[in-house]
Amino acid sequence: MSVRMDLKTLSDVEIANNAKLRPIIDVAQDLGFDQGDIETYGNYKAKISYSAIDRILLDGKRPRGKLILVTAITPTKAGEGKTTTSVGLGQALRLKGLKTAVALREPSMGPVFGQKGGGTGGGYSQLMPMDEINLHFTGDLHAISAANNLLVALIDNHIYFGNTLEIDPASVSFKRALDVNDRSLRNLVQGIGGKSNGVLREAGFDITAASEVMAIICLTQSFADLETRLGNIVVAKSRHSQPITARQLDAVGAMSIILKEVIKPNIVQTLDGTPAFVHGGPFANIAHGCSSVISAKLALRCADFVITEGGFGADLGFEKYCDIVCQLNPELAPDAVVMVATVKGLKMHGGVSQSELSKVDVKAIERGFANLERHLENVAQFGLPSVVCLNKYSADSDDEIECALSLCRARNFKASVANVWGEGAGGASELAELVVGAAQRQSKFKPAYSLGDGIEEKISAVAAQIYRADKVEFSAQAKKELKWLNNNGYASLPICIAKTQYSFSDNASLLGAPSGFKITIRQLKLSAGAGFIVAISGDILTMPGLPKLPAAARMKIDEKGQITSL
Repeated sequence: MSVRMDLKTLSDVEIANNAKLRPIIDVAQDLGFDQGDIETYGNYKAKISYSAIDRILLDGKRPRGKLILVTAITPTKAGEGKTTTSVGLGQALRLKGLKTAVALREPSMGPVFGQKGGGTGGGYSQLMPMDEINLHFTGDLHAISAANNLLVALIDNHIYFGNTLEIDPASVSFKRALDVNDRSLRNLVQGIGGKSNGVLREAGFDITAASEVMAIICLTQSFADLETRLGNIVVAKSRHSQPITARQLDAVGAMSIILKEVIKPNIVQTLDGTPAFVHGGPFANIAHGCSSVISAKLALRCADFVITEGGFGADLGFEKYCDIVCQLNPELAPDAVVMVATVKGLKMHGGVSQSELSKVDVKAIERGFANLERHLENVAQFGLPSVVCLNKYSADSDDEIECALSLCRARNFKASVANVWGEGAGGASELAELVVGAAQRQSKFKPAYSLGDGIEEKISAVAAQIYRADKVEFSAQAKKELKWLNNNGYASLPICIAKTQYSFSDNASLLGAPSGFKITIRQLKLSAGAGFIVAISGDILTMPGLPKLPAAARMKIDEKGQITSL
């Protein structure tokens, strides 16, 4: 797709509104599905049926495609454009005649109406239908919220009617969930107004993308596996400090009924008609940050090349993909990694303030390059080949672009400039060639730690190898939780470290490639159903708040139902 002269005046939503989409059955047929394999949601969205999933995943004769994982440097407020790059790269590979699919996360409406905005890419590299995917889509996030909140209601109902499991109300750790940014719901007291209004206890909300049910959906492998994982959720402790599970509360059947459609992958298309699986949406700073295992496995059996994405920087989504997803699913190890960087992002890591980014500053790129270099070194530690994508913005100067490319060449990093926002598939032609070449090289994938290592060892391995921290400290609360986890048989689970996305450290103000810092683990939270332990560091929050001027305040819709600003 060539550059459009109207790009200067058209917004992402206007470009999307002008798109001519293919019927979803035609898109699905590109990957070998027929009419009976999909369950349509209108003309341009569908879910893959259980029968099709089983047929394809159980077919041992189907060859596996190449999996490309897109990640990025440490995020800045200038933006990096991982999703836009992922979509554009998928379009570019398809343009070269390769059977291609992208497999990405579903956006959360919290960020859509908050500060971040939509999660479907931009310009001429978007997921379509953009507005529907960013909003209610196929109802997955609503169903996840409902199943999550039903479990909380069953917990309180059990306590209210006699509490035969002897649940300690003060130990209930499973929170309600809502797909909205609302800081007022982080901590609250429920059940006030007398005994008839339920159990009086402290409670709170997580955003749905940070919920354990979301993580379960993304890591489950089948409906039977879903039921097992739901049953394993630890919601509280008994008065004798024993784990209380959703299975003990007889919650599994009802939750599974609510989620029975959710585990079916959604299929849509990109702006140029490339097939796209969009399924599951955990954040990477407070969850594991990757789309569903089922959709990735399905895509790999249906396409020659699959583009997926790890959330935020490579110290978060990429690391968690490797150490959580791939430890449990070795066949999902990437064949190559694309590291997205921008001139603006490198300049900010080089010490330039956001207000000064418009000024040409080659020296700042030289200083900020250390951040990109460290991320690439980390990718190499996992035994994976990588390609740098310098995601081009219209204001980038030629000198700055050449500086970044020359720094890559000097260190033998494969790199390409891409303009997928402005040109779609045509803007990533060279990047696609480099990716195909990298994917042919033999990777020697190895995680950062073994599942047999202790909990402290796993956390220390990530902190030292990926973050470059000198030391890990555990709060008194974390030490107490560590002892409980070890005593109750959870030590073999992988680790999901929740920390700021804006730094290698747990201090958001430490940009670039900091060293000489310590990581403080203030809490350990068990997600037994998802199958990992969340180690919370710094001031990370599981329920975001809205900014002073939220995106919601700028959104409009006309009398015909057409969204004009999203």
